[in-house]
Amino acid sequence: MKEKKNKIHVKQGDYVQIISGKHRGKTGKIIQIIYKKQQVIVENINLKTKHIQPKQDKETGKIIQIEAPIHSSNVMLYSVDQKIASRFRYKKDNKNKKQKILIKNGEIIK
Repeated sequence: MKEKKNKIHVKQGDYVQIISGKHRGKTGKIIQIIYKKQQVIVENINLKTKHIQPKQDKETGKIIQIEAPIHSSNVMLYSVDQKIASRFRYKKDNKNKKQKILIKNGEIIK
């Protein structure tokens, strides 16, 4: 049986603002969504340091920084033009297609 995806209020490519936690107030673009854990990975936010050991004799080790996931309840859709975070609602256009519209400023999110 195919496993059902959990529903998340944001999608990949959306701009979001972090509303709670250590990175509160920062904004960024969603790179990846982990549906099973209801988490999102936001570009250049919640960076963690990872030490990588060399795999072969001639390689050297590395220290890299990667983005760690944040729970989806800690992010809110963000308007880049007006620099405001807002909840959203769905509204149908004249072609009966659902669109996300920010409540505070009425901007359409694509």
